[in-house]
Amino acid sequence: MEPRQDGPAEPGGPLTVGVAPLHRAGDGLAGFLVSGRWPDSTREWVHLLTLAVRVATTPGLLPATSLFSASEDRPDGGAVPDAVGLVRLVGRALDPGTTARRPQEPPVALLLLHPPGESPSSTPEVDGVASGCVLLPGAPHLGLDHRAAWVEAEPDGTVTRLVSRRGVDPSDDVDTAVLALLLAA
Repeated sequence: MEPRQDGPAEPGGPLTVGVAPLHRAGDGLAGFLVSGRWPDSTREWVHLLTLAVRVATTPGLLPATSLFSASEDRPDGGAVPDAVGLVRLVGRALDPGTTARRPQEPPVALLLLHPPGESPSSTPEVDGVASGCVLLPGAPHLGLDHRAAWVEAEPDGTVTRLVSRRGVDPSDDVDTAVLALLLAA
């Protein structure tokens, strides 16, 4: 993601996508505020996921594998006038004390973030990686493929793995399967 700008990136050009992490005391990472405009391509969603995984490498910020849903909800009071929506925490995976809340409307994207130590590293000499997945739901019966991407980052934020695919069968990968279950619930 590019640094946020308060206007077009160039005369007549599109607004940049601004992303800011949201933290809730005692609960850790609560989501991300999206401003300017929504990502409009798989590539831009991969950039957002990469930022989210880099944030998740911060020790203690993400207490457990967590599910997030993109929605056009905006912060109350108009505090951020160019806000377009939130990527909001909807639940923690494998936490018996919480259950994921199904999004009210079909989300544009679903994210799953694994904190350091909860996902195996693709680089044998690195411990404590964080990783994540974004699922961009399609409508395969209408010819619109599901798209997904996976990112892994070292504790210093260095990306060690980035994969993006279209035509994804959500049942082929555990992360996309969990996100598809949330979507279908």
